[in-house]
Amino acid sequence: MSNPLLTICLGGAALIHAEAFAQTTSAATPAAAPAKAQPATVLPAVTVTGERPTNRIDRQVYDVRSDVSSSNGSAADALNNVPSVAVDPDGTVTLRGSSNVQILVDGKPSAMLQGENRGAGLQAMAADDIESVEVINNPGAQFGNEAGGGPILNLVMRRNRKPGGAGVANANLGSAGRYNSAVSGTYNEGAWGYQGGINVRHDGRNSTADVTRDRLDRASGAMLHSTQQSTGNGLNDAVGVNGTVSYSIGANDSVSTSATFNGRSNDQKGRDHYVLDGVDGAVASDYQRATAREGDSRNASWGARYDHKGALPGETLKIDLRVSSSNNVSDSNYANTYAVFGPGTFDSQARQHNDMRQKIVDFTGDYERPLAGGSAKLGYKLASNDSQSETLYTDVYGGLGVVNPRRSSEYELKENTAALYGSWQTRINDKWGALAGLRAEYTDLDIHQRLGTAAASNSYLNLMPSFFATYKVSDISNLRFSYAHRLRRPNAGDLNPAVIYRDEFNVFSGNPNLKPTQTDSFELGYETRMAGLETNLRGYFRRDTDAIVDYRYFLDDNVLLTTRANGAGSRAGGLEFTVSGKLTPKLTINANGNLARNQQTTQDSEGFYSTRVANSLSGRARLNYQYDAANQLQLALQMQGKTLSGQGYRSPNSTLNLSLRHVVTPQLTLVANVTDLFNTNKIETVIDSATLRETSTRRFDGRLLYVGLSYRFGGPAGKSPEDGGRERGAGRRPGMGSPGRGPGGPGGPAPDGV
Repeated sequence: MSNPLLTICLGGAALIHAEAFAQTTSAATPAAAPAKAQPATVLPAVTVTGERPTNRIDRQVYDVRSDVSSSNGSAADALNNVPSVAVDPDGTVTLRGSSNVQILVDGKPSAMLQGENRGAGLQAMAADDIESVEVINNPGAQFGNEAGGGPILNLVMRRNRKPGGAGVANANLGSAGRYNSAVSGTYNEGAWGYQGGINVRHDGRNSTADVTRDRLDRASGAMLHSTQQSTGNGLNDAVGVNGTVSYSIGANDSVSTSATFNGRSNDQKGRDHYVLDGVDGAVASDYQRATAREGDSRNASWGARYDHKGALPGETLKIDLRVSSSNNVSDSNYANTYAVFGPGTFDSQARQHNDMRQKIVDFTGDYERPLAGGSAKLGYKLASNDSQSETLYTDVYGGLGVVNPRRSSEYELKENTAALYGSWQTRINDKWGALAGLRAEYTDLDIHQRLGTAAASNSYLNLMPSFFATYKVSDISNLRFSYAHRLRRPNAGDLNPAVIYRDEFNVFSGNPNLKPTQTDSFELGYETRMAGLETNLRGYFRRDTDAIVDYRYFLDDNVLLTTRANGAGSRAGGLEFTVSGKLTPKLTINANGNLARNQQTTQDSEGFYSTRVANSLSGRARLNYQYDAANQLQLALQMQGKTLSGQGYRSPNSTLNLSLRHVVTPQLTLVANVTDLFNTNKIETVIDSATLRETSTRRFDGRLLYVGLSYRFGGPAGKSPEDGGRERGAGRRPGMGSPGRGPGGPGGPAPDGV
């Protein structure tokens, strides 16, 4: 028998036409059954046939499998189809314009999606392995603060617990020699379940960049001009393997274990052209730097989980252990060739070796049971995060290498976290539901710069309350309110005090004295059904104290140092809307917009504070046209508004993607898609302060064509390849909708104690 208490605590209310609350099941719970009489302490269940909840009391769930291009895209492509989420070609992820975003996999942190490794990790992960994406703008007490305490994007990976075997194979060819392929499958018999997959990818984005810079020369008081033109070329290879084995020990207990591996090359050739003007406006230095880089990234993880269903209705115990690691190594060779020699300059060569390693151990436990007419949940977390970074820069003179100590470093960060949390959820009456929680989190970290004397340690205890409420306005309308206090801890790169060389004009250094950012976030939402369309309108406000922002100043002539600092604070607010449904029997729309106002107060190199404000409109619209039973066309427009970044901002940009799907046979599908159809994607950043004015524009060969085949085999009868194995005729909201289980459904780990 399914359990409504567990349903409400994990998922809460969902807008499903006439129901304000929907029923889901836990990983150890059978499929939903019709509601039966329960004791007084148990909340009433609602059974819904053929519907998939899109919203839960603390999150929105989006079914990315409805995207036509999922069979040949990456995880970055899948995230780019989620409302208010943007992923640029560098792998930077933003949500509502903020880059302080946590990315979890099945509710848990993963080293492959941390720090500078995130972009490569998202490109190496196949979109077809993702079941749904959960957007958690105000994380509750059960969520920790790894890699920032901001909003969470939880990637829910595919699970299948139906008896028998099923699988899918994809093969795709792209422009300029690109290709990717993936095979995944499941087999379940009796108490045993098996799932696994492998994918390979040869892909990448060539780029060009133009930078113009005017800096204040303190000696003369003049603004000195310089330019940088850059090109980068090189496609990279990636491979990913994953597997899960589960076993049911009777009706109430189950265990599972999983392992994943992702590898990616990191080779590239580049050329930079630097021109520096003197005070008199004449060229003072003109040279080119050629770069040849070789490297690779290795990411691995394994985990084990135990689930127990107790004797009380809704009583569950979950124990989960996850271990993940990443290792990124690269070697770069540089050669400087001068057309105009500046003072003390000469043709030269150099080498740079980078080695970054990270290991995360995450051990959590959660216990849930009925309490006082509602459902109580208690959990703990013990975690360690060990990050190491080594940079060795060598100048080459006459074939002999000499270590450059200014550009070399060896750094280690050890971070340990212990947390306890509790939450209680209840349905007050037929209209009101509420969820309240409190998390206590203790953090201890040590920083050590092995090649220098820099060392620091810090520890702090934080309390983080959260509250969610839903109100049933009518049979088709809900109001939602949420509040959460969060903590953004600086990561290893933010804290590393070593000066990291990026190019001749730019270096980076962390700040070991950074304080965590405290965030208070509020949200009020209204959702209803209008003209046959599902609509959501959300107003939000976020206030950051000690906000971590970029801070820039010059070390030497035209060598700009970018570091991190705690700003005076920032505020952000706005209105977000989503609309989805059928405009006609053949035309489906999924659209969203975000009208935002962001304000940041920062300090410049002269010690003066300035406040910047950006009003921006971001949005995306996806149109699916079902020409006939065998042919489908999809257009996806994405627009990213202006965003603030410390002493500057990033300009708006937009892209348009086109996808076609043709069903050849019930099992075989042909898919073609073009990304960035008009080749408009670019990253433009502007810095404007008293001592520096800079505009940087990076462009990518974004217009890429992929054509491929997707073949589905096995599975229960009555499935169609275009719906990924879902029952025919099962209703769901186009482009949205949880698979009815999210991370807490059959065969999928619940997002507990993260």
